[in-house]
Amino acid sequence: MSKREPRDIVLVVDDSPDTLRMLTDALEQAEMTVLIARDGDQALSMIERVTPDIVLMDAIMPGRDGFETCRELKRNKTLTHVPVIFMTGLSDTDDIVKGLEAGGVDYVTKPIIPDELLARIRVHLANARMTHSARTALDAFGRFLLAINRTGHVLWCTPQAVKLLNAAFRGFDSETFIFPQDIQEWLRQRTSGGAPSSTDTIKLQHDQTAGSLELSYIGQIGPDEILFRLVEGNGTSDQTVLRNKLMLTHRESEVLLWIARGKSNRDIADILTLSPRTVNKHLEQIYAKLGVENRTSAAALAVRALGLR
Repeated sequence: MSKREPRDIVLVVDDSPDTLRMLTDALEQAEMTVLIARDGDQALSMIERVTPDIVLMDAIMPGRDGFETCRELKRNKTLTHVPVIFMTGLSDTDDIVKGLEAGGVDYVTKPIIPDELLARIRVHLANARMTHSARTALDAFGRFLLAINRTGHVLWCTPQAVKLLNAAFRGFDSETFIFPQDIQEWLRQRTSGGAPSSTDTIKLQHDQTAGSLELSYIGQIGPDEILFRLVEGNGTSDQTVLRNKLMLTHRESEVLLWIARGKSNRDIADILTLSPRTVNKHLEQIYAKLGVENRTSAAALAVRALGLR
């Protein structure tokens, strides 16, 4: 007998009994578990006990409306991956924009067509799981990653990055932290196009151990979302060891490090935001520089180099 897949948990937040009844019937028929909240405060209280996979949020409710409820939910870093779909009888552009700015991923108008809503739910659940799994995988493999916009505001951090920044900057808060002016200027230069590779890394200056951390540019992943890695600036990170000992470029040493950790080309492409074809080209260069013919031999050399650090 095959193991039964866990049911998706949908939190429906609406003050209309008719809407709740209709959605509950449709969602349960689609084999989803339904939680019900009649207002924003009840929804937030419920989320403290159970984390839903997705939230269907009525925009206009008495007391705390759906927009404020969504903003409050998104302030919790452990819930940022949970998609929120707004439901409303309004179709005004301002309300649609307001819902998206509050953190919603989609917007449906009443009367709701169940089949259409279910299709949207499945798409957003798949997207959320993909994003959350990628972040979790990066965390699990010790990735000290963070995303910053061009004005120096931190958009998100992996837990490892938070730990380093907490140690580096007194009172670090990922929701309000802004990097200093010199880092902002470097960000503008680095993302203006045509910046030389020598500017891929910059030392972070701070009160306790100035220069002990470096911010390393990875790439732009959104219109104003730039991905960086924190590197301990003592020259002893695994990637730095491979680059120096094996005479590789910055990117080649990154690819080789993930090869040594058992990742496939497609996985490496996802992690480093490259195309699989680009990863293959880097591997060809790595094989030529190391004098090996396959990834197993390359990985063995990488492990040996790291063991001799």
